[in-house]
Amino acid sequence: MSKDKYYYDPETLSYRPIKVTNKNRIYNILLFTILSFFFGVTSLLILLNSDTLNTPSELAQKRTLRNYEFQFDILNKKLSQLEAVVANVEERDNNLYRLYFEASPIPEEQRRAGFGGVNRYKNLEGYDNSALIINTAKRLDILTKQTVVQSRSLDEIERLAANKEALIAAIPTIQPIKNKDLTRVASGYGYRIDPFTKKRRFHYGMDFTTKRGTPIYASGNGIVKRADNRSSGYGKHIRIDHGFGYVSLYAHLSKYNVRRGQKVRRGDIIGYVGNTGRSAGPHLHYEIIKDNQKINPLNFYYGNLSPKEYEALLTQSKQENQSLD
Repeated sequence: MSKDKYYYDPETLSYRPIKVTNKNRIYNILLFTILSFFFGVTSLLILLNSDTLNTPSELAQKRTLRNYEFQFDILNKKLSQLEAVVANVEERDNNLYRLYFEASPIPEEQRRAGFGGVNRYKNLEGYDNSALIINTAKRLDILTKQTVVQSRSLDEIERLAANKEALIAAIPTIQPIKNKDLTRVASGYGYRIDPFTKKRRFHYGMDFTTKRGTPIYASGNGIVKRADNRSSGYGKHIRIDHGFGYVSLYAHLSKYNVRRGQKVRRGDIIGYVGNTGRSAGPHLHYEIIKDNQKINPLNFYYGNLSPKEYEALLTQSKQENQSLD
């Protein structure tokens, strides 16, 4: 069979042979070679990035790597939980324990200082998941250092506590409303919505919702500094001077059970819940002042709450809702 190819010439109305030159042949060969090369490279890359050419051993290694990544993700979530717990302990240490014993708070930069100098994680570089592994290692190292710093701080507190029995008895460490009488914690320390202006403002205490006439208990030993209604917004209120720079305040009472100048002990009934002053409903507004600065009362409820009760109170108090005063 002839290999010659023809084309139809409309001018002569006849078929004429196609003349193929050597130049055309070389061009066609080169074009075919180049296209074949690119097709082969593309196919190879696709195969290399799929599981088609992987051996059972390589597939098992990939599954192992994916499992390690999953485990690292779980580890980082647990680290976040531990960091939150340690941060809570540190806050109570600085704002409660160290203040109790007139020790200087530990600076934030000292608690969370990194590790300078030599690159401690150089041997972890150069891998696909190096960033994940290095970040986890750094968090573990910092958390370990925070724990060591906190442990030494507690050792110092233990030494300072040896001769501080009077201070311990004076510090306001119990919840002023018993849990069995408590309806809920309506508002905590921090920014809240004002019930009257509906604007966001700082709330310097905690609001305990309960029925009118519920007993209010002194949160620590001290002397009644005030029992009157001559302070704007508080209505009938009581202030107890605990000494050592601590004062506790109980506002919106219905009536008193103590008088100015009277000595009280932790757990004594000092008054009853009411709705006097700038109040949106029956509740107790409770504040703690240290050296003329209002601080978060939540840091002081270790005297009559279990860890579970404290955790529930912590969750309620952090809600940025509307206060009652």
